[in-house]
Amino acid sequence: MEFLIEGFQNVTWQQVVMYGIGILLIWLAIKKEYEPALLLPMGFGAILVNLPLSGVIDQVLEGVGNTPGIIQWLFHVGIEASEVFPILLFIGIGAMIDFGPLLSNPIMFLFGAGAQFGIFAAIALACVFGFDLKDAASIGIIGAADGPTSILVSQMLQSRYVGAIAVAAYSYMALVPIVQPFAIRLVTTKKERRIHMEYNPGSVSKPMRIAFPIVVTIIVGFVAPQSVALVGFLMFGNLIRECGVLQTLSDTAQNNLANLITLLLGITISFSMKADQFVRVDTLMIMAIGLFAFVMDTIGGVLLAKFLNLFRKKKINPMVGGAGISAFPMSSRVIQKMAMEEDPTNIILMHAAGANVSGQIASVIAGGMVINLVTQFL
Repeated sequence: MEFLIEGFQNVTWQQVVMYGIGILLIWLAIKKEYEPALLLPMGFGAILVNLPLSGVIDQVLEGVGNTPGIIQWLFHVGIEASEVFPILLFIGIGAMIDFGPLLSNPIMFLFGAGAQFGIFAAIALACVFGFDLKDAASIGIIGAADGPTSILVSQMLQSRYVGAIAVAAYSYMALVPIVQPFAIRLVTTKKERRIHMEYNPGSVSKPMRIAFPIVVTIIVGFVAPQSVALVGFLMFGNLIRECGVLQTLSDTAQNNLANLITLLLGITISFSMKADQFVRVDTLMIMAIGLFAFVMDTIGGVLLAKFLNLFRKKKINPMVGGAGISAFPMSSRVIQKMAMEEDPTNIILMHAAGANVSGQIASVIAGGMVINLVTQFL
């Protein structure tokens, strides 16, 4: 009879806290529809890995020895040993992205770069709060607004806070509709938010669309070789989309592959959400620094747009600069919604989309550069 209550006897208050966090993530996924494909598996996984003597993680049982658990095995195979889950997910993301708005308006490349300011501001802040350089760099990558990049960088730098970083990255990605409007309104006026931008896309030829992912991969391979895995698979997915002869594979990458990997990645990352590793003051600091990174990313892109306007006759709506974060396509939709709230006739979606896909590339490159810099410095 005693074995029936053994689980209750072994539960800790930290595990109870994690049950609450798991339920909160599930609620955000279902009730608020914030990235449900990610938050729901993460929330349920947080509950699974914190059940006492849970069979989903490795444990040593008397008389039996080591018993492998499915979530720990998936974490080792899919993330810890090879980073295969986040890398494969980028094939699907690449197949979803249309780089046409960016190629027809190349100035949007600047906003992808400008909106990475939050990464380096967050790294500096994390160092001030006493995190070592590897952990600080991993925390700063939350500002990339890209979950797979955050996971990959924190794993490659062997951070102690992979779980907290992943939760922060995906949570703030899901909260873009709340975080970005707040940040943008801090540094813009109503008049600036009402600026209209004409969209006259130049013709983007099929050869250019095909050449773009190939050229980007080669350039990144020389500039930031540590990011080649992510950028290469992102561009490979886009090449499948644009080549015109692999429509079935493109559809599979966008739907079946992306959905399957997202599902596995969400529940697997919960292995790093075990109570003894997660319920700590450090985790709260990471969440706070991650929020700071997201806000500074947005502000960095907006301020860059305002700076460029000093030299332009045709003004850029500064909100477009905020779309340079990597949260694709959420950020561009948020920017368009804000524009229409100020003026229902103001359509800047395609400009924002150009900045948004630029941010997708820039965030991955920034992740690779951070890995290079940290490993060389240490």
